[in-house]
Amino acid sequence: QVHLVESGGDLVQAGGSLRLSCEVSGTIFLFNVMDWYRQSPGKQRELVATLIDDGRIAYADSVKGRFTISTVDDENTLYLQMNSLRPEDTAVYYCHASRGETDYWGQGTQVTVSS
Repeated sequence: QVHLVESGGDLVQAGGSLRLSCEVSGTIFLFNVMDWYRQSPGKQRELVATLIDDGRIAYADSVKGRFTISTVDDENTLYLQMNSLRPEDTAVYYCHASRGETDYWGQGTQVTVSS
């Protein structure tokens, strides 16, 4: 059984930084793709950053240059470093992983950015 557990969400002022963590119960090497999504009240869940097993990385235009997705294989953890945070970054952030047609989701962690 694979479990994804996010942590690191907090209340921060605009311009501040946070690092989200997604601890994986299984090994990260199993997954083809690992992502961070976010969802704000009344909005659809949106893709924030993607890490593919061939090394490719992609970001939403709204976070390019501010957010960085990374893994530490020995720790089986996916990270999202978020800098220069803006009020519009306020959302619940979800960790997602996929292997073939199987998807795994974490429970989410709340990030609130005050102006």
